[in-house]
Amino acid sequence: MGTDGTDRNLDWLISVDDHVLEPPNVWTDRVSAKDRDRAPHMTTIDGVECWVYDGKTFPSSGLSAVAGKRKEEFSPEPLPYSEMRPGCYDAKARLEDMDRAGILASLCFPTLPRFCGQMFMEASDRVFSLELLKAYNDWMIEEWCGAAPGRYIPLVIIPLWDPQLAVAELERCAAKGATSFAFSENPEPLGLPTIHDPNGYWDPVMAAANDLEMVVSMHVGSSSQVPKITSDSPFMANLTWGAVRTSGAMLSWIFSGMFQKYPKLKIALSEGEIGWIPYFLERAEQVLDKQRHWVKRGVQFMDHGAGGGVDLDTLDVRETFRNHVFGCFIDDAHGIASIDEIGEDNIMCETDYPHSDSTWPDSIKVVRDRIAHLDPEVQHKILRGNAERLYRFTPAEPPVLAAT
Repeated sequence: MGTDGTDRNLDWLISVDDHVLEPPNVWTDRVSAKDRDRAPHMTTIDGVECWVYDGKTFPSSGLSAVAGKRKEEFSPEPLPYSEMRPGCYDAKARLEDMDRAGILASLCFPTLPRFCGQMFMEASDRVFSLELLKAYNDWMIEEWCGAAPGRYIPLVIIPLWDPQLAVAELERCAAKGATSFAFSENPEPLGLPTIHDPNGYWDPVMAAANDLEMVVSMHVGSSSQVPKITSDSPFMANLTWGAVRTSGAMLSWIFSGMFQKYPKLKIALSEGEIGWIPYFLERAEQVLDKQRHWVKRGVQFMDHGAGGGVDLDTLDVRETFRNHVFGCFIDDAHGIASIDEIGEDNIMCETDYPHSDSTWPDSIKVVRDRIAHLDPEVQHKILRGNAERLYRFTPAEPPVLAAT
């Protein structure tokens, strides 16, 4: 029992970063018959199964659907749906895999539209792509999440190319029960203004998120970039370095002024791990202390942006982090060892099912082993309590006891 008398079941976790490989009928079932060939649909070209949309083909990467495979079998080569575990694309089959791994509930990022819906922004016909985007959101809320109430947290996407349309879609989806939307860790590589835009491009979206209490969920890679240490550095070195994107997103938001302007705004940083957070918070405090005075005077330094909209006199780096930023981890011993610096209320866990970083089917065991030394109430926060609070989510009762 917790101090409030609530049962603290530590046999289950809520994963705030999993993935769905959209079933082939998502869009063809939701557009008019005359538009089915224009909507994303599956076909086979030269023996390779792929999605077709807007004149482009998109095979499914094998690294996006490794659940049930041995590490020795992992490969980025195209993988047909017939060779995937059904839990990759079927909501009810996914439940069996979740039960096996102690996953009580799951928030799933899209695959074909990419992590924040970039594909629809890049389409040649944005009127039709908005229809397709809405169809995806309806499918996510009504069919994927609706297949098992209390087991899935709905995550929607927005029309990034038009903030007013995005606001309307957030309002529409919030009315249907969505509490989070996918956003880019860095919109600039997508050809969009950044969150520091002096003209306030994103202000309507963030104002709506603030008012609707919609969490801004940013997955690593949602800038459509894999950073390279050098032009010829090995993939494994670059992938290891990947948290540079997530730490950059966190710092960009802390110094943006967004949280001062929109005090109920909250962001979740998916698949970036958490071990780097203490260092960058400490470094941010040092920079604020030493550099803020000349920055406040508006002095330019090389080609860097100025102070932006943040009030440097009232900015408290750690308080801003505590109130607005949530780090997510798959397996991060260093981050858990630093929990006193990060804060027990700002950490959530994820399993990355069915991607190649996933801990499935050992998910609950991996997290429990990492946090076993912590107080049970803290363990409960990390496993599910923080996610329930952030996403205003009430999970279903656990169907069975998970194996530990």
